[in-house]
Amino acid sequence: MTDGLIEIGNAQLSAAINPLGAELTHLRDAEGRELMTDADPGYWTGHAPILFPVVGRLNGDTLRLDGRDYAMKQHGFARGQVFELAARTATGVSFRLTANDDTRVCYPFEFGLEVSFTIEEATLTIGVRVSNPGVVPLPASLGFHPAFAWPLPYGRPRAEHRIRFAADEPRDIIELADGLFAARRPSPLDGRVLHLTDDVFAHDAVIWDPVASQSVTYGAPDGPQLRVDFPDTPYLGIWTKPGAAFVCIEPWHGHADPAGFDGDFRTKPGVFEVAPGADWSCSMAVTLCAP
Repeated sequence: MTDGLIEIGNAQLSAAINPLGAELTHLRDAEGRELMTDADPGYWTGHAPILFPVVGRLNGDTLRLDGRDYAMKQHGFARGQVFELAARTATGVSFRLTANDDTRVCYPFEFGLEVSFTIEEATLTIGVRVSNPGVVPLPASLGFHPAFAWPLPYGRPRAEHRIRFAADEPRDIIELADGLFAARRPSPLDGRVLHLTDDVFAHDAVIWDPVASQSVTYGAPDGPQLRVDFPDTPYLGIWTKPGAAFVCIEPWHGHADPAGFDGDFRTKPGVFEVAPGADWSCSMAVTLCAP
């Protein structure tokens, strides 16, 4: 453990996770080269927060539920909660968060949120399980928000990096206004390729709703790349702040409110429900691929 971080790894890949938010903080190759953000406070100090029970911003930062209003910050509260260490091996670790007095103030439900990290060969898999120990259906959204180094640490220029989608993405993308879904605009893709430039993110994140692909590859074409797999994920956001040394590839099960939405949270687009006594799970994986 280093500075409170819990480390796992093998001969090909290592990771360090912060119990605060169960947040992946470092991902390094066999030579110790950092694949994650530098967390420059001039841009963004996050690394890879888990977004729960909302993804993105709610209209008025308010969760409306069963005739009552609850204050809810963008991306929810999980990233600010200390998770309990549930299990650990040399190549895997899992964390657990349950409802407490702080969470019940803004989210009046009993819940379990378990986040696991497993390294096998050159792949890190992040799994999430949401459980409902309560007696009413549990409405929620869940998102991943990993920020990868841009450029990757292999000597290729920042301008040569791109993201290639595994499938055709014919739909327009979503444009945000004040953090809310506002309108669609033409996709910036060149075929299946997103050429990464600061201009792409001049208006905030680039969002596919829905996304057809279940994986993307990121990096310079002639260098080592990261493949990000997100099976069965309905939405994908890609984001950075212009000039920053990171790019976020964000598989989401949920998204921000549409502009003007003031309905019940259970009816919000992108919200799923977990039945009493049931579980809901999802995962994403990051693989370091040789050129």
